[in-house]
Amino acid sequence: MSKGIVFDIREFTIHDGPGIRTTVFLKGCPLACMWCHNPEGMSKAYQVMHSPTGERGVGTEYSPQELAALLNRQAAILKANEGGVTFSGGEPLLQTQFVAEVIDLLDDMHVVLDTSGYGREQDFGMLLKRVHLVYYDLKLIDNHAHWRYTGTSNDLILQNLQVLSLSGVPFVIRVPLVPGVTDTLDNLSAIARTVQSLPGLLCVDLLSYNRAAGAKYGSLGKEFHPEYDEASPVNIHTDCFEQLGIKVNVA
Repeated sequence: MSKGIVFDIREFTIHDGPGIRTTVFLKGCPLACMWCHNPEGMSKAYQVMHSPTGERGVGTEYSPQELAALLNRQAAILKANEGGVTFSGGEPLLQTQFVAEVIDLLDDMHVVLDTSGYGREQDFGMLLKRVHLVYYDLKLIDNHAHWRYTGTSNDLILQNLQVLSLSGVPFVIRVPLVPGVTDTLDNLSAIARTVQSLPGLLCVDLLSYNRAAGAKYGSLGKEFHPEYDEASPVNIHTDCFEQLGIKVNVA
């Protein structure tokens, strides 16, 4: 029996898929995005966060049955509000077997997978068979820049994007707008060209930069040193997408 480790479960979320949802944040991520605002989700290990008000442990282990039972207790209210469950992270593809087993035990709820796309194709395929909608992050198309700002290549991400487009599962591309990094005209135009003809694409969401991103690092004994100017205004080039007939939202 698989076990999973979760760093947060948020109820009554409204930005993680249609309707009112419960979002499960899986611990562990293969990327190290310079702007990550959930540093407690990077490591799969249990951690302790320190603050002036005390200490808080981060990382709860569940069996599939335990997590599914918790989520199923909320099924009636989630369904009544056209919502469901969203699996986010961290990166859910690091705990694919666990997530798949939880989904199989859910009470007929709408399921969203929120992923960076960084994972084995067979793992991604396992979850695509079980979910109704995918939120797929695209940060940088240039591989050199992707290495610099996330610590990984984007090869797997772009390969899995093609897998997603052929799966029949509808998806939303989400782009975090980071000043001087992901929000450039070149990068957003490249993203638009990459996704413009993909079957299943519903829209592109441009996500506002979280200027509180660095606040949690100190509580984990880490330092936050972005190699970009946080004070710079974020550019929003919606025309890159609109001129290609792609629906775009700014969140």
